[in-house]
Amino acid sequence: MRHRSSIVKRCALLLAANLVALMLTATNAAAQSCSFTMPIFDFGDIDLTANTIFDLTANLTATCTGTPGLQIRFCPNIEGGTGGHSSGDPRHMLNGADQLDFNIYGNAALNNIWGSRFWAFSNPPQPRVTLDGTGNGSRTRPVRVRIFAGQTTLPIGLYTTSFSGANTLFAYDYHTGVNCAVIGTANAVQVPFTVQANNTGSCSISANNLNFGTLSVLTANSDASTTVSVTCSNGVTYQVGLNGGLTGAVDPTQRKMASGPNQLTYGLYQDAGRLTPWGETLGIDTVSGTGSGSAQTLSVHGRVPAQTTPPAATYSDTVVVTITY
Repeated sequence: MRHRSSIVKRCALLLAANLVALMLTATNAAAQSCSFTMPIFDFGDIDLTANTIFDLTANLTATCTGTPGLQIRFCPNIEGGTGGHSSGDPRHMLNGADQLDFNIYGNAALNNIWGSRFWAFSNPPQPRVTLDGTGNGSRTRPVRVRIFAGQTTLPIGLYTTSFSGANTLFAYDYHTGVNCAVIGTANAVQVPFTVQANNTGSCSISANNLNFGTLSVLTANSDASTTVSVTCSNGVTYQVGLNGGLTGAVDPTQRKMASGPNQLTYGLYQDAGRLTPWGETLGIDTVSGTGSGSAQTLSVHGRVPAQTTPPAATYSDTVVVTITY
């Protein structure tokens, strides 16, 4: 009986030793580590006078190590940025005191703002990284950024905002049914990045036809006017020139409309009094201005002066409008 009792005690000691070994193994396996990279979201040169949206997509990358076969959930919390925000939507890029509105989204439809568990917009995505047989894994997650339309009057220049310090807090933990609300700040690291766009100077121009109507005997001046529309980025200086027409007139008051071999002299002017000719020599007889980001209307004043009346016909000319900025 004593011998059998001794055997039972030895088995109990062995069992206790095995439990300790298992506990030590589980503790070592719990080690985990993740690193994250975010690109610079650089829109490059954009033209806000186009009055359109600008979209950019780049990838957040998570690289993790840990227990083979397990999953790690990471929580990329992104707050407002140094450019500030209007209650989270929109966020702002800054050029001095000027704000360029944009936002960051976590879905392809761009209707789910990418926020932070520690901010009013608490909707960060909750991706998982699956670790392979060696305990390594990585995952990319698209980050979508949109600049909104309707900002045509913003001045030219570089707009930027930074996400650093408390603006980013990427937390992570093993995925065992937990979500980002439970993970909180576990293993949290800061992942800085920037968003920027350069609003370049640009201009566009359009013109309406000038029609003198029906003229009879040309014994007096006949006047008519039309308009040219200029749209330039806010702060861009420009000059608008009108060339000499199909005959290449050097004197803006001596352009020619033609019907076959017959010609009709006319001039184009900057003012309603027809005192300042409008030509194409920069700084001399062109019209200058500064863009506002919105369309600006310039009036073109035409005059058919008194002259020998040519044969009855329809007379026309083509004038090229050029904008220099």
